[in-house]
Parts: sequence; C-alpha cells; structure tokens
Amino acid sequence: MRVLPPAARGFVLCAVLAALACTAPALTDSAAPWPAVTLLAVLYLGCELVRHCPLPGRRASEGIGSFFPVALAAVFLLPPAAAALVALPGGLAATVAQRPAGVRRVWHGAQQSLGAWAAGQAFGLLGGPAALGGGPAAGSAPPAWPADLPGAMLPATAAAAVFCLVITALDGGILAAAERRPAATAWHGLVPLTLAAHCVHGLAGLMMAVMWRSPYGVPAALLVLLPMYVSCWVFAQYHREHAAHQATIRALVQAVDIKDRYTRGHSERVGQASTMIARELGMAEDRLEVVRFAGILHDVGKIGVPTRLLRKDGPLTPQERRIIELHPEYGHEMVRGIGFLGEARSAILHHHERVDGTGYPYGLTGEQIPVLARVVAVADAFDAMTSTRSYSRARPVPTALAELERCAGAQFDPAMVRALTAAVGRHGWHPVVTSDDDLQVIGDPAPAGVPGPAVRGPAARNGPVPAAPAPAAGRGGGLGPRGGPRTAGPAARTALRALPAQDAAPPGADGSGSQAPPDGERPGHDADGAGAGA
Repeated sequence: MRVLPPAARGFVLCAVLAALACTAPALTDSAAPWPAVTLLAVLYLGCELVRHCPLPGRRASEGIGSFFPVALAAVFLLPPAAAALVALPGGLAATVAQRPAGVRRVWHGAQQSLGAWAAGQAFGLLGGPAALGGGPAAGSAPPAWPADLPGAMLPATAAAAVFCLVITALDGGILAAAERRPAATAWHGLVPLTLAAHCVHGLAGLMMAVMWRSPYGVPAALLVLLPMYVSCWVFAQYHREHAAHQATIRALVQAVDIKDRYTRGHSERVGQASTMIARELGMAEDRLEVVRFAGILHDVGKIGVPTRLLRKDGPLTPQERRIIELHPEYGHEMVRGIGFLGEARSAILHHHERVDGTGYPYGLTGEQIPVLARVVAVADAFDAMTSTRSYSRARPVPTALAELERCAGAQFDPAMVRALTAAVGRHGWHPVVTSDDDLQVIGDPAPAGVPGPAVRGPAARNGPVPAAPAPAAGRGGGLGPRGGPRTAGPAARTALRALPAQDAAPPGADGSGSQAPPDGERPGHDADGAGAGA
C-alpha cells in the first residue's frame, strides 16, 4: 500500500469496506443457501485458477480466467449479498502482473463483489427471480415452475450492464487516483470496450442459471462452462498473437531508434498522428490499427542505411541522398513477409510519394498513391516540423499546419491535411512519446521580432521543387500509371542483401533523388528529400 499515492490507498480502502458491507448480510443470514453459495464460489475460483493449468503439451494460456458467466449466474440464482460473496474468491485469485500483487488481488476481489452486489440488486428490482422460476436457489432442487426465458432476458441484460458499469467505474476511479489522470481521460473508452463482452457473459450466465433450475440440475448447468472455456481459450490465443505482433513492432522500432538516435520517438508519434487522421476520415476500427502500424514502421528501412549517413552533421551529397532515398524500398523488403501488416506495407513503400508525381521511389501521382501512404506522408511531415532536431528548431503546431496546407495539392493530399487540421483542432496535439532529443513545441508562435526556425526542404520555399527522374534501375516495382500494385524490385532486394551493417554504402545503389537542401542548411539525420516532411 505504501507504493500507492494516498488518494489511491483511500480509494482501495473504501472499496474494500463497501465490499465487506455488501457481503455481511450473507454471512449473518442463517437462511442463506450455503450449498449453492459454496458450489458457485468454488466453481468460480476454479475457473479463475484454470489459467495456471496448461493443456497437455502447452503452456498456460494468458487471458483465460475471470469467468464472469459464473459470477453472473450467481447474480441470477442468489440474493445480492450471497452473489457478492461468490465473486470474492475468484477476484482474490486473479493473476496480477504488477506490484503490489497483494493489494491488486484485494482490489479485484472488492471490485467484483461490488459489481455482483449491484447487478443482483438490479436483477431483483426488474423481477428477474420471478421470471427465472422461483426464489433463490437452495441447492440443486428443481423449480416449482419453468422459467420464463424471454421475460428473464431484460433483467439479465440489465444486470450484466450494471455489473460492467460498476467494474469499469471502479477501474476508472483507481486509474484517476493512482496515476493522477483527469477523470474524463481515465474513464474514456472503458465502457464501449467491455459492455458487449459483459452482455455475452450475462447471456451465458443466464443459460447456466436456467439449466441449474431445470430438472437436469447442476450437472447440466456445468456443461455451459465448456463452450465458454473454449471461447476464452480462442480469445487467449488471439490475445497472445496480438501481443506477439506488438512485440514485433516494438523490436523493429527500437532497432531504428538505436541506429538513428536523433529521431527517437518519431515513429510512435507518426503512428499517433496517422491514427488521428484515419479516425477523422471515418476509417473502420480494424483499419486504424493498420494505419498505426504503417506510421510506426514507415522509416524501418533506415536500418538498411549506413549509420554514417543517418548521423552525418554536414550537408548530404547527391549520391548520399540517393542512398537514403532507398529506405522505403528497404523497409518494404524487410516487412513484406509479415502478413498481419496488410496495407501498412504499401504505406511504408510509398510514404515519400508526392501527389504531383515528383516524389520517390516510383513517382506516383494523386490517386495512384495508396491511401495509407498519403496519410502517413502528412503525419510524418507534421511531426518532423513540430520536433526539435539537431539541425532545426521545432515549429509551433499552427505554423506546421499552415505549412502543410500551403503544400497541399502539390506534395500532400489536401483531404489528409484537412483531416489532420480538424483532428488537431478538436483534440489538440499531445504526443504520447517524446525524448530528450526530440522535444515537442506546442506553444504559440515566436514573439514579434524573433526569427522563427528555418523551414526545411522544398515545402519551405516558393512551391515544390521537382525531383530528378529516377533511373530505371531504381524502379523495380510500384504502381505504374496503368499498372496494378507490385512489390519492390530486384534492385532494392539486391541492395538490401548486399548492404553492410554499418558504414559502407552499397555499390551502385540508386534511387530517385530529390533536390538537395540549400547551401548552409544541415540536412540532419533523417534527411531523405521529403520536403516539409523530411
């Protein structure tokens, strides 16, 4: 408890005292249905502990546990105080990954007890026990009359919703108290993510309660748990696969950050800005994650660029710039075998294309450029301009947005720029990842008389600067004016395989070159000829 802030300790203590008050009537009631309470409590505890028992030949699956159908079946079968008592052992046995483990287990037990008690109260107020077929369960005795299943659906759904609301409200409260988050931020998104799952658990719990009161008794009720276990196991596999995807992304990003230390945190911020644009455009939730992956991994190809070029302090020569401009093809080659990235692969390959056709690596124009690549291009430019680098100061957010709007139609897709402007105007720009070398400037423009930071690349000048045409060797794939999507060409794959680990440039490396920075400008460690989005 000492590691928690005083507000969090007080919150946990109040929850524990409230849970004890909810369970006390069951402990003092001589008429409590103890056989049913004991059986359901042991069953709920066993369902929670099953996550520690691996299947033969397999390790224990993460994510299996917290069998809310059992707790909700207790809500439907028992008085509220007894249902709160049933939920207590399972909550205390919950697996915790962070310290203090004991306090977290006590918290989970109190949280689930309060949720079960509140759900039981709602179920009783809506006439659920009568619709289910009699009073509280007294064991496995058959009911006096059959259950009114359609009539029990409404109170059961309401009880599951109340259980969800109490659990999530307490979760938000402890987050606000322990991490000093604003209340609105702590509760944001919790209910939509859990309400549907709790309603499904409530339906399974209702089926279990109906079978419990049927002539078939407790054995039939226990059979309901088998498909629920299978469902939870499948979900656990999905959870593990998703965690593996996240670990893959983190490993790739860390490799880029270690090699290009001056842009540390840039990848995560581009992923954040890309997600804001995609959400503003109304993209589906499953596509938002692909957009985020695309933003995070857009510069992964820099792993294949010699370190001496990424960390060079002086201006880049045209040949060095052409080598750096191969990084989209390197990145596409690196991730082409990672199936879960989907559309993100095309965004990695094409995020430096320009809508006027002067970008690289393939000089695509307008709608030929994949949608996600156009999203990432704007997000990349926005973060580059609002980040302090060794070669340029960060610009205020309004200035960066104005520069993006000025370059819209030539370098950037105007729809993507409008979406970012609207999203930042509505939610602000609060980067979730920063670093000592990559500070964010969110404030007002520089005071009058103080010169602002230099604008880097073609976007800083009077109009776009056309890129040099790419030699045929650098155009091994892509999307031609009349062709379909293609993978990166043999030149990029050969260069990627032949490239030494650090400083040696690949012999004969080629690509489409943009105009070099003006004399005296330090192109920086992420220089790649991207104009405003360098």
